[in-house]
Amino acid sequence: MDSAVRRSALAAVLLSGALVAWVVSAQRMHGMDAGPGTDLGAFGWFIGIWVTMMAAMMLPSAAPTVLIFSGLHRGAPAWAFVVGYLLAWTTVGLAAYASFRGLRELAPSYTAWEERGPWVAGGALVASGLYQLTPLKTACLQHCRAPLGFLVRNGPGRAGAVRTGFGHGALCIGCCAGLMLALFALGVMSLVWMAAVAAVILVEKVFPRGEIFARTTAVALVAAGFWVAAAPESVPGLTQPSGPGMKMETEREP
Repeated sequence: MDSAVRRSALAAVLLSGALVAWVVSAQRMHGMDAGPGTDLGAFGWFIGIWVTMMAAMMLPSAAPTVLIFSGLHRGAPAWAFVVGYLLAWTTVGLAAYASFRGLRELAPSYTAWEERGPWVAGGALVASGLYQLTPLKTACLQHCRAPLGFLVRNGPGRAGAVRTGFGHGALCIGCCAGLMLALFALGVMSLVWMAAVAAVILVEKVFPRGEIFARTTAVALVAAGFWVAAAPESVPGLTQPSGPGMKMETEREP
């Protein structure tokens, strides 16, 4: 197969996969946004929807890297790279779930919206904005925007493709950590905020002057943090939690 045709076909598969993941996410998450502190539901349900969300949000911005990898390592299947990449993001879901459950058990006042919730959500947004300005964020974003050197040194064979995908995913996590924290602060089950964060990630990684855009985003996140802490009811698109958290689909009454 001609290399240009092969690249076009691979890009179409990746973007189609992302589109399917968006559709599934929309169906599974419909009506489940309870704002900041949304209950994550049963472990199996959450991990399943988390991986689907990551495919939807990350595959469009990861597609250029997958195409480069596929061109460099013809004997290494692109699907193995994608599997490794999503495995890296799965570890984030595991850590997020454990952290949420631990915080809910050990310090429930920090997840209760009527107590300290607005301050916790606002503080998380400020922290996410400050992270955007750190050297770690800058280094990881530079890798995501120019991954060729990393891909040249890694990747032969199927196992190598998985390892390289996982390594790229780890660096992608370093790039997106602040933005994912912002997503949890605003409502991880909100399709609106999910789409907004995915759009920011795409612009940072793929579009020209993404580094400048990342710093602009930092200012916006810090400002949003103070806004949420001071007057959350006036923030457009922010669902106001009305109780201990909306139950996930797997926990609803039959």
